[in-house]
Order: sequence, then C-alpha cells, then structure tokens
Amino acid sequence: MVDDGVSMHPMVLLPALVAPLQSGIVPDGGRDEIFRTIFVVFLVLGTIVGVVVIGYMLYNGYKFRDRGDRDGDDGIDRPELGELPEGGGGGRKLALSLLLSAVVVISLIAWTWVALVDVETQAAETDDSLDIRVEGYQFGWEFVYPNGNTSGTLRVPANTTVQLTVTSRDVFHNFGIPAFKMKTDAIPGQTTDTWFQPNETGTYQAQCFELCGAGHSAMNANVSVMEPDAYERWYANTTPSNTTTGNATATNASAAAANATTANNGTTAA
Repeated sequence: MVDDGVSMHPMVLLPALVAPLQSGIVPDGGRDEIFRTIFVVFLVLGTIVGVVVIGYMLYNGYKFRDRGDRDGDDGIDRPELGELPEGGGGGRKLALSLLLSAVVVISLIAWTWVALVDVETQAAETDDSLDIRVEGYQFGWEFVYPNGNTSGTLRVPANTTVQLTVTSRDVFHNFGIPAFKMKTDAIPGQTTDTWFQPNETGTYQAQCFELCGAGHSAMNANVSVMEPDAYERWYANTTPSNTTTGNATATNASAAAANATTANNGTTAA
C-alpha cells in the first residue's frame, strides 16, 4: 500500500463518502423548493402507509365478518368473541410490521435532518451569491448593497442566491419573507445570517415577525425580484448619494416628537 501522506482513517473518509449520497438525496433549489419537497415526501409516504393500514383493516373486517348462518365449511378459522386471534406466525408479523415502521420513521427523520442542515449551509458554499445587509428599525427595514447604496425596497435578481446579514438599530425584530420560507432574528448589536433563492420575478412582501412596538403591524417592505439583466442595469445606476434610508425617516419622526413635547411643555408652563 502506497502512503501518499493522506490519512486513511474511516472518520477522515466518512465526509467524502457521505457527500455524494447527500447531493443525491437532498432536494436542490431555494428554501421554498426544499420545504415543498419535504412536505410532498411526507404527504406521499403518509398516504401510502394510511392506504396500506386501512386497506388491511378493511380486508380483515370483510374476511372475518359475521355471516350469521356460517357453518365453518369455508375453511376460515374465525375467532370467537373474546378469543385472541391465532395464526400470527408466533409474533413474526408483529415484529416485521414494527421493523418496517421503524425503518420508515428513522429514514424520514435522518433525511429531513440532512435536508435542514443543507438548508443552513447551502449559501456558504455558493461563490456567486449576492450579499445584502438588512437593518431593522422602528418601524421599517433598510437594505444596504455592496456598493453602499441603501433602499427601503429589497431588489434582487432571479435565480441567484441572496445572502442576508440581518441586524437591528433599536429593539428586537424578526425579518422574514413568507414566499421564500425565510425568517431570522434582527438583534441590536448582533448579526444573523440567512439566505434565499428567488426563482420567479415579481413583488413579494417582507415582514417583521416579532412584536416590536405600536407600529409593528405596518413594518413591511417590498421585495422586488427582477430579471438578472434588469437588475444589473438598476444596480449600475445606484450610488450611495441617491439612497432612501430609514435613518431620515427615523430622524424626522424623532424631531417631530421632540417638537410636540416642547410645544406641550410650553403650553403647560403658560
């Protein structure tokens, strides 16, 4: 055996052996497609198991039905009322059914776990993704692009993995886009990373999913999924100087509140 300097320990070879299997059994695509695939697999297998169980129950119900005038000449050994049924193969049928059930359930759990782990790691393996910073504030969202441009609308190209770095300027928020099955916390002083991959153009809604104050229900933002060429043209014409930021809105709101407070204090003093 030639020693090429690479360890042949089984624990070293395990990732290399699992990777092709994982790529073959884990659904590919965006978050919405992965979760849709998981749902369909559970639905199909659950339906098959339900049909088999209910079908077997109906078969036995018909086979051992009470005919009223039976004379026992049909060759079927029907159990009497209160009598335990025989012919179970000494427990082999029960053991086989439990074994098959365990195989199905454990396989589903393992496959779903691998798929969900892949959901969280898929974006990190993508080199041509788009990185956007998301900043939450009471009560809106601001999106910061790599060139420094900021906007209140999240514009992304279709068929591209979008990596989001999410944070908050004030209180706890939760940024989510229901259409893409994506949601993550926005925490002051910290960042959380998530991703999504839009495949169809259109306008979608981003929302805050954590109660953050009186304006929580209106803390929405449009997500515009554009054709890649259209997105490139739009992005080429953006600069940090023509931004639409949440800072201005927050500053104006704070100034209005301060003016109102000053006016009230003046009225009280008078």
